[in-house]
Amino acid sequence: MTNPRSKIHSHLTPDRRRQRDFFIADFLDVAHKDDIASMEHPVFALKAGDHRVRAYERNGTSIIVKPGSDGLATIHDKDVWIFCISQLVEAINRGCEDTSRTVHFTAHNFLVTTNRGTSGRSYERLGNALSRLRSTTIETNITTDGMRERRGFGLVDAWRVVEHGPEDRMVAIEVTLPDWLYRSVQAMEVLTISPDYFRIRKPLDRRIYELARKHCGKQRHWKVSLTVLLQKSGSTTTLREFRKAVRSLVASNELPDYRLAFDTKSDMVSMYRRRTDGRIKELTDLLRR
Repeated sequence: MTNPRSKIHSHLTPDRRRQRDFFIADFLDVAHKDDIASMEHPVFALKAGDHRVRAYERNGTSIIVKPGSDGLATIHDKDVWIFCISQLVEAINRGCEDTSRTVHFTAHNFLVTTNRGTSGRSYERLGNALSRLRSTTIETNITTDGMRERRGFGLVDAWRVVEHGPEDRMVAIEVTLPDWLYRSVQAMEVLTISPDYFRIRKPLDRRIYELARKHCGKQRHWKVSLTVLLQKSGSTTTLREFRKAVRSLVASNELPDYRLAFDTKSDMVSMYRRRTDGRIKELTDLLRR
């Protein structure tokens, strides 16, 4: 019998996509893609309502993120990026020659694909996310498609509602991505992520999933110190609270695709692919201890 407390404290939300209808099946079957640069570096805030200017520098890469009046765009707002990137990659893979930085989609498809509800409040939250993406600006020297330049831009260049429905609800939307991001999509500097990424409840857990996916892509596991993981996550919490959050995620064993282990003596975090080769590596590490 399932322990009801495990559901209350689950790190994953219920899978709403199981109730999909015929008309959105194609969107749900598209492989979800995330861009490598923002997976590696903390571009998005982990806390809603954050109005602080955030600066990050590591291994020659620098990022300065400045909020708009509504605060910084969050990692949940990033779902718009992921949705648009996924549609662009799918179009490129199908041989479409007329792709551009501007992506057209329906609000309903976005909400269902990203495991959100479809109430009026969900549409309102989508509008708020688009506003934060437009008003949040970033200055960085991240390399995309072989080009490294210092430049500033909004997380989206523009967005607009092209069709309204009853009660002035958004129906059709178009989003224009920044050239920096579009360039990385054209160069296929993207990685496939699990559909269950959208079920990850906590912002920090989402960020840790991104880092696991990025660093375990070509290797069976990734080992990192807690201090470095804190820096790469972009979290503004204390090391003590961060350690507590990581231990909670490890204990839940709910991170899609990856299993985490935490060595309290060395303060090192190990991430393993859930596939057989990753499990073998994890068992080997345990035996060595």
